[in-house]
Amino acid sequence: MPDQKKRPPAVKLFALAALLGVIAGAAAVYVKEAGSGNGSVAQTAADASCPLAAEKVAAMTPLMRGQVAAMTPAANPRKIDGLEFAGPDGKPLSLASFAGKTLLVNLWATWCFPCREEMPALNALQKALGSDRFEVVAINIDTGDDEKPKVFLDEVAVHELRYYRDPSMGVFNTLKKDGLAFGLPVTLLIDGNGCLIGSMNGPAAWDSEDAKRLIQAAIAPPADS
Repeated sequence: MPDQKKRPPAVKLFALAALLGVIAGAAAVYVKEAGSGNGSVAQTAADASCPLAAEKVAAMTPLMRGQVAAMTPAANPRKIDGLEFAGPDGKPLSLASFAGKTLLVNLWATWCFPCREEMPALNALQKALGSDRFEVVAINIDTGDDEKPKVFLDEVAVHELRYYRDPSMGVFNTLKKDGLAFGLPVTLLIDGNGCLIGSMNGPAAWDSEDAKRLIQAAIAPPADS
């Protein structure tokens, strides 16, 4: 029988999202801005470098339902390429480092209860669908050193996710300034061209069938390709 502490059932996360849904239309733990962001991703119109993203958004919007109903489709799909963080080896990365991959970018912290509940589900999604075409990029924003987040991930047996970190909280501050983040967890769905497809504030049952259908549609190539 699965360990409920290590992998909360989908219904538990769904109930948590509903309970905390008064914050920005979904569950979120408020985060006070600290320091400055590390780039700008905001634009007021659709990005010319994302010509097919609007079609992708339209096709995927009906799948933003059930246990991923809090995902908001991008009104103006645009490049998300101003985020910088550290990779597993401590070397700097940006979303441009993942060119060609569909990404589910998730910002989390150990002090955020919904984040802690969500991490095993993100781990399960990566295990089920992770490939050279898709990755869950979970970025920890705890301040301080790596000890606390690494101990937590070991405790809940999250070993499928690569370890990404931004102790400066710059990634969160950037997304907050651009109206994409109100608290934690915050999640972005980004296509293989680096274009925003949708965003979510609050947790979701990422190991659910609803979530898998959404991600599979995001990975799928255009019908005319």
